[in-house]
Amino acid sequence: MSLPVDTRVPWVAMYHSVGDCSDDPYRITVTPERLDRQLAWLTRRGLRGVSVAELLAAPTRRGLVGLTFDDGYADFLTGALPVMRRHGCTATLFVLPGRLGGDNAWDPLGPRKPLLTADGIRQAAAEGVEIGSHGLTHVDLTRADDLTLKAETVESRTVLADLLGTAIAGFCYPYGTVDRRAVDAVRDAGYGYACAIDPGPLNGPHALPRVHVGQNDTALRLFLKYRLHRLRRRPVEGL
Repeated sequence: MSLPVDTRVPWVAMYHSVGDCSDDPYRITVTPERLDRQLAWLTRRGLRGVSVAELLAAPTRRGLVGLTFDDGYADFLTGALPVMRRHGCTATLFVLPGRLGGDNAWDPLGPRKPLLTADGIRQAAAEGVEIGSHGLTHVDLTRADDLTLKAETVESRTVLADLLGTAIAGFCYPYGTVDRRAVDAVRDAGYGYACAIDPGPLNGPHALPRVHVGQNDTALRLFLKYRLHRLRRRPVEGL
């Protein structure tokens, strides 16, 4: 049975790592098996996961769900991409060009998770994955000084454009935190859209809300999150 969709309130799912979740204090990991069941749930309801760029560009967003993966973990290639292929899905991968081949040093708890190298990001892009910026080094933009804010927005976009040979349309606010100053900086840097989590009173293509999807999200929880998103969120202005 398909689910009703208000196309003015796009549904964008937020993932991070796809792999072993036995030590996962921040609840950022789903197993490939859980991701497979979640994407199958979408398919059974007439929904298809796509990149945010494709979602926003569609004449009608009916039947489409945005899939996003934050931080650019190396397990995206081995854990997420094969599952997405099986279900005919694409996604947006938000990466940190200032930490290529590094790890999630910003998380004080839990295991160190390796991040994609430049070649890994190119491989994901070659598979049809949209690459977006998650900033340069994963800092809270609402606490950044002017110089850092410019580097995290402008410089990260330039580095990724040089790496891939294409313009970068999307940005994702680290930690999901956002204020008017951060939104203005991202827009001024040339991004066409930006993803937050809960942007509060901010609205528009540069403050898109998302729904966290984790290991505990079974079919019932996904259904409730899908419905509640439509009820809780305002239509996005400018879409």
